[in-house]
Amino acid sequence: MKTQELLQLLEANKDKALLFEYAPNQFVGANYHITEVKHISIDSVDCGAGVDAWKETIIQLWESPSEINNTEYMGTYKAIGILKKVGTMKAYDLTSEVKFEYGNAIFHTAQLFVNDFEIQESRLVIKLAVEKTDCKAKESCGLPESSELVTEASCCSPESGCC
Repeated sequence: MKTQELLQLLEANKDKALLFEYAPNQFVGANYHITEVKHISIDSVDCGAGVDAWKETIIQLWESPSEINNTEYMGTYKAIGILKKVGTMKAYDLTSEVKFEYGNAIFHTAQLFVNDFEIQESRLVIKLAVEKTDCKAKESCGLPESSELVTEASCCSPESGCC
């Protein structure tokens, strides 16, 4: 989901509670806060010597231990207020991918992409998912495009064309 799409979704549902599902039926606690918004520029070189660049908006969610008994989720209206304030201080690249950074005692801290969303009567549920790593240079490295098992030797041998 692009940053602009998230902002529009929140704006269209500003009367709803905002929930984040980080794994099937596992929700960020109602005691969460938006603690940081990162405007990230990535400049990369892959294993096939291909260069790439893109931007991401990363919104950090944190559960406050002192508010563990909170049962009322943040409203989308409040989230919009926070994100708009950030936008006045540091402009968004509205075409950048938006991700959420989150972790708790049973879920490793990760940057999660928006996989889907669900609009319910009084709630907007943002469904997050872990993005799998992938090789962008499969063709130049001689790796199969399919999900076949690739051995370390075929991927990293001097003859493979990688690195």
